[in-house]
Amino acid sequence: MDEDPIGRIKNITTCLLSSLPAGIALVAAAKTRSPDEVQAVIDSGVRILGYNYVQEAERMYEVIGNSAQWHMIGHLQKNKIKKAVRLFDMIETVDSEELARELDRHCAIVNKKMPVLVEINSGKESNKTGILPEDAEQLILCMSGLPNLQVQGLMTMGPLSGDPEHARPYFRTTKAVFDRISQAEIPNVSMRYLSMGMSNSYKIAVEEGANIIRIGTLLFGERNS
Repeated sequence: MDEDPIGRIKNITTCLLSSLPAGIALVAAAKTRSPDEVQAVIDSGVRILGYNYVQEAERMYEVIGNSAQWHMIGHLQKNKIKKAVRLFDMIETVDSEELARELDRHCAIVNKKMPVLVEINSGKESNKTGILPEDAEQLILCMSGLPNLQVQGLMTMGPLSGDPEHARPYFRTTKAVFDRISQAEIPNVSMRYLSMGMSNSYKIAVEEGANIIRIGTLLFGERNS
């Protein structure tokens, strides 16, 4: 008899967590997943949920609550910032000064200092969000003066599919930016986290310095259409 889907998720999650090197945080990319599926990864040891859309995260929060941390891992629209600052524990996708200033303004209203990562468009792809690698340091210098944000590192996407090795140059580019900004010792900037790698590429990402990986399909299976 086939294993039940929730049991499968729990087994895979437990195995994956046990296989990761020390210091690697796993973000369960939970877009479109059911409450039972999300609860299964939490029961198996996942401590961070990642969502691409604020409204979907809001609905899941009503079920899951504070039993996990919440990371925004999708592009954040300006009209969703007010809700996002109340819901999320980290925004991984800041990619412009305009977005940073709006986040800072809304965080001030709720008296919250938001940990953020700057998203790098490491492949310089016109169809992807993120700031170009060569522009990241200037953005972070601007953000360092925003009192309600705490820059804690960088995030990048890399290729979504194909040979995982194709992602390695993207990750190396982002790690080089990470190292350069770390050495700059910018005030109010703590370069702690490098969020890179997904289900098909997380092993390569860890080899290249990632300490946050964002895993969806590997844990939950393919998404329904």
